[in-house]
Amino acid sequence: MFIQTESTPNPATLKFLPGQAVMEQGTANFAAPDEAGPSPLAGSLFTTEGVIGVFLGADFITVTKSADKEWEVMKPLILGAIMEHFQSGRPAMEGAVDEATPSDGDEGEIVGQIRELIDTRVRPAVAQDGGDIVYKGFEDGIVYLHMQGACAGCPSSTATLKHGIENMLKYYVPEVQEVRAVE
Repeated sequence: MFIQTESTPNPATLKFLPGQAVMEQGTANFAAPDEAGPSPLAGSLFTTEGVIGVFLGADFITVTKSADKEWEVMKPLILGAIMEHFQSGRPAMEGAVDEATPSDGDEGEIVGQIRELIDTRVRPAVAQDGGDIVYKGFEDGIVYLHMQGACAGCPSSTATLKHGIENMLKYYVPEVQEVRAVE
């Protein structure tokens, strides 16, 4: 098994590409070891000292490290854990993936347009950088988004939100006045 790695715009995050499907559907974000229960893969990655976040995408794994650790030391340990996991034949997630996002009641045309733009234009682009952006709501002209994986804590995430996503949404959906990140 050959696992490729790619840097991301977030220097604390690396993207690992195992060359096969990681998640059959959806994504999963783990910001702490105690959240990794449903994922044997994330659980084993958190055993590596310095791992503070794991994000599972369709065909990639994004790992975030603490500031006091170096990739040169951590990368071989993470590669070993990923290889061991896939060779075991266990799934990345046990049980159903909960991709629930808040519903805005009867989802109006504006919310439908916003979700469509995020799903078709934004999410594929940020997935290339090892992250994901999830729609959380629209209220009083403000779109609320949750950033995951490499996007969370990335130095360029504010610019991505304001100059990229916000401008695009304003262009296509005039009712959008602002985009904000939420936890």
